[in-house]
Amino acid sequence: MKPCSVDYMFDLRRLRVLRAVHHHGTVTGAAEALHLTPSAVSQQIRQLARDLGVTLLEPEGRRVRLTSAAHVLLDHADALSTRWERAVADLARHSEGAAGPLRMAGYPTGIATLLAPATSRLRRTHPELQTSVLEAETGECFDMLLGGSADIAVFVPDPSYPPADDRRFDQQVLVEDPQDLLVPTDHPLATRTGVTLADAALEDWIAADTACNHSWMLHVACSAAGFTPRIAHRATDWVGATALVAHGLGAALVPRLLPVAAEYPVARVRLHGRPQPSRSILTAVRSGSGDHPAVAHGLAALAETAARAAADPGPQEVHARVRGPAEGVGAAAR
Repeated sequence: MKPCSVDYMFDLRRLRVLRAVHHHGTVTGAAEALHLTPSAVSQQIRQLARDLGVTLLEPEGRRVRLTSAAHVLLDHADALSTRWERAVADLARHSEGAAGPLRMAGYPTGIATLLAPATSRLRRTHPELQTSVLEAETGECFDMLLGGSADIAVFVPDPSYPPADDRRFDQQVLVEDPQDLLVPTDHPLATRTGVTLADAALEDWIAADTACNHSWMLHVACSAAGFTPRIAHRATDWVGATALVAHGLGAALVPRLLPVAAEYPVARVRLHGRPQPSRSILTAVRSGSGDHPAVAHGLAALAETAARAAADPGPQEVHARVRGPAEGVGAAAR
């Protein structure tokens, strides 16, 4: 291709497509994330290459690889995207534009404890915002941010999420979610005001699937407490895990922010001492978009909701019967 002249114009949206191909490694993966056909993705890349006068993709067997020119362009794409998001935010502030759509994505427990109440708050305080909530796993949340189908993501880190220094996103810790010990109400530990994790070393345990990071967190915490948990049962949803505990088949670790539903004869007991297993819940937005009035209002509502949710419950709540939530153990850990 001929070198491009200095007066070329190109569509920034095509950079988003190139970034998706780089992120997913294939045209097909990028197409699925962007809700496009593979042929549409290929066409966008070809047009971007023509606009710039360079080759961006080369065949490599049955796959494609990004050229050195594509990697040079990607080095600038993050900065260009951030500047564009800031420009949009500045225009919105100039127009006093705390109106229009605000799309927030997150995992099921995050929806129940954070996104739903934050959305309700926004509808009262900023009725001009058209706020919608979308359920998505962590990896999907970031695809939705990049694809423009979500503006804010609420997630628990797992191996599928980008590192903290990924320049495409602004990631911030929203709240820490400690884990409580879940035992039957007739268990000797049920009436204690607090226990150490080592106090439950001889228990059978209910854990999630080994691929889930909630299971990984259990093993790491127990190892730090000086024992290896004896996994007796595995449950992929909180209802099943709570039922197993209620029938005296083992103990479990449950997030403190876990919502409450139908009654089970189980008790939540606070863990004291070390370790105190916990998980971080984060927000992510496209880099540069956090100053947009709609996004800023959404983040503020989430922060206020998280602060209320993290407030220490009273003694009655600590030992209250836990109720079966409508979500999976694996999903809650993601």
